[in-house]
Amino acid sequence: MKQGIHPDYHHVVFRDRGADFAFLTRSTVTSAETVEWEDGRTYPVIDVQISSASHPFWTGKSRVLDDEGRVAKFYKKYGKAPKEG
Repeated sequence: MKQGIHPDYHHVVFRDRGADFAFLTRSTVTSAETVEWEDGRTYPVIDVQISSASHPFWTGKSRVLDDEGRVAKFYKKYGKAPKEG
């Protein structure tokens, strides 16, 4: 490998606050926020919105976010748009 062209590769904690789940891995991403890990060391922490602990594919729990479409919700709330012509 060529020296001096690669980003710093270090330990980072990725944390999914919604699922109360965190894991330690290596990455080039960094953060000013830190957290003390189970081994007693302090690592940068990156908060993520979804992880294997909260993703429906991995948990087997599907969530229905939108029963009716967005357009149908709009029409229900505000009524149908006037027809042109």
